[in-house]
Amino acid sequence: MYGTGVPLITPFDADGDLDEKRLREVTRWVEDGGVDFVVPCGSNSEAELMSVEERTRVVEVVADETDLPIVAGTGHPGLKETLRQTELADEAGADAALVVTPFYYEYDDDELEAYYREVADESPIPVYLYSVPAYTGVALDPEVVGRLAGHDNVAGMKDSSGDIERFQRERRLTDDEEFDLFVGSGSVYAHALASGGDGGILGLANVAPERASEIFKLHQAGDDTAARQLNAELVELNRAVTSRFGVPGAKAAMAERGVDAGHPRKPHREVSDDVREEIVELVEAMTP
Repeated sequence: MYGTGVPLITPFDADGDLDEKRLREVTRWVEDGGVDFVVPCGSNSEAELMSVEERTRVVEVVADETDLPIVAGTGHPGLKETLRQTELADEAGADAALVVTPFYYEYDDDELEAYYREVADESPIPVYLYSVPAYTGVALDPEVVGRLAGHDNVAGMKDSSGDIERFQRERRLTDDEEFDLFVGSGSVYAHALASGGDGGILGLANVAPERASEIFKLHQAGDDTAARQLNAELVELNRAVTSRFGVPGAKAAMAERGVDAGHPRKPHREVSDDVREEIVELVEAMTP
């Protein structure tokens, strides 16, 4: 798998229930925007605020709405629920599973490696490692990634550390394997591609799927200078809809673009009027 993926926003109604109609609309929006694959139930999807059954239903709806490849987020803090979620994702129509590092408790490298090997051994679909230390406090060591890349059912990784040095080490240590390496930070997308990345899974692609996809296309065409320039123009928008204002910011930005992504799920809250005004300015300045 390669190209621009999107950790798909999950619309909820005012009561906090899954809004399937708007989920279908959001899926069509990112597909029309040119993304190459879809990642429901990732961090930007508010997956950690959903039950196992809700996550499964999200994957079912997305699979029914698009023919794009689907990499479903299936990771939980423990092995048993991760395996159950992965099996359900397979039954719902996912092509692969994105499995976040176990979190809450502290684990050493040997424990993390053993965990992923067991998930990959049992999973009916290919497994992608997912390292997002800003949320979990856990960063997979590149040496562990290199060893796991040799597993027949470990297909790749999403690295959301934003650390290009770490990304380059992961690429070097997995070069001899069939291993798709994706960056998870839209602010360094072009730089990661130039460092050997196969694509990105970007929260930015919910808000500006056509611009995020354009960065990848410029890279494919050999114009990394233009890709970096476009990426630089999108950095402030990316920060606003990820690290600064999170999912509520992303949903506000999508509304400004004419896409109703519903309400954030509590304990998230709607953005303030001041934040909304800032997001409107960023959207107007940095999208076509």
